[in-house]
This record gives sequence, structure tokens and C-alpha cells, in this order.
Amino acid sequence: MNKSIRVLIADDHAIVRSGVRMLLEVEPDFEVVGEAEDGEQAISLTEKLQPDIVLMDISMPGIDGLEATRQIKSQWPDINIVVLTMHRSEEHFFEMLKKGASGYLLKGAEPGDLIHALRVVSQGAVFIYPTMAQKLVQDYLNLSGEDALIDPQLSPRENEILELLIEGFSNKEIAEKLVVSLSTVHTHRTNIMHKLGLSNRHELIQYARRRGLL
Repeated sequence: MNKSIRVLIADDHAIVRSGVRMLLEVEPDFEVVGEAEDGEQAISLTEKLQPDIVLMDISMPGIDGLEATRQIKSQWPDINIVVLTMHRSEEHFFEMLKKGASGYLLKGAEPGDLIHALRVVSQGAVFIYPTMAQKLVQDYLNLSGEDALIDPQLSPRENEILELLIEGFSNKEIAEKLVVSLSTVHTHRTNIMHKLGLSNRHELIQYARRRGLL
């Protein structure tokens, strides 16, 4: 008889945990070994139960799924993390992959997708929900063959100003540092945001994270 895939469910909503448990328990190759309602409990139960997979939500009270994933992977690297979340943002997606997650699904996925993802990950592979996989492929294509610190869309001066913006310098500080006028910095900044398709500082930070600048 094949060994069951032992799963710990971490989600702050009881109805989600219950639904996932019922879904998995009708499958002969799964065993739900426990439930955690926050990141701290997920870490402690992982230590106690040593599951094969932790099915991890991101937004939870106290220690969230990002930090819980980081701690679990640092202490028990052989335990796989599969994310089940409502978050579609690239920021959450790439952060969870960086923390060591082996799977990423949205809560709008079909039940069969979840079952398939857990089986795939249990075999040592990676599963990424199709709509999120597109983001990963696009990110790779954007970086492939390029220096991560240089964006070919930008002029050398614009790249220089971009790096200073990412480091947190104000327009005035950049002008003083580069010995140019404030209006020149403002013009370059406007051009940078337009070329990169960004509209505010929050999007600039997300861009920097995707390119490994933070």
C-alpha cells in the first residue's frame, strides 16, 4: 500500500479548512493530519506533526503565511508548502516563491486543481496555477539575457535615476547628487514611469522586487 500524503491545512477561516479537509479525506492517498488557524500555529504543528505538505494561506492574523513559510522552510526544508490564497498580486506570488513555496493556487481554482497540485508537489515537482504561471513566464522573459540592474527601455541616465529612486532618494536629493536641476530629475522620473508603465511609488517598489533590486 502506498504511503499517504500527509497534509496540514493552515487558514484562518474555519469553513475553508473544513471544506478542504472534506475534499481531501475522500481521496485514498491523502491524510489530513491537522489544522492551523494562523501562522504561529502552522509552525508549531509542522514541528509536531511533520506533514509532507503544508497547505498555506497568506493573510492570517499574527504571523502571516509569508513568514510562516520562511520559518518552516528554514527549519524543515524537506516539507513542501503549497499556497492556497485569494491574492492574485505579483508581489505576493513572487514573495511566496522566494520564501520556498512549491505550489501556488487561487481559491477560485477547481477542486481537481487542488488535488492535482498536491499530488504534483508531493512527487518533488512544482505546481503553479495557470494564470499565475503566466506572470512567472513574463517575468523571466523580461529578465532573460539582461542585466537585472539595467532596463533596456531606459537611457543610461534614466537607469541611474531609477536606481536612486528605488534606494529611496527624493527628487531633490537626486538632483543634488547628480548635479542637475530639480526639473531635469522630474522630467526623467516622469519618462521612467511612463516607459515602465508605472503610475505610483508602490508600483515602482513592486517593479524593483520583481527585478531583484530589493
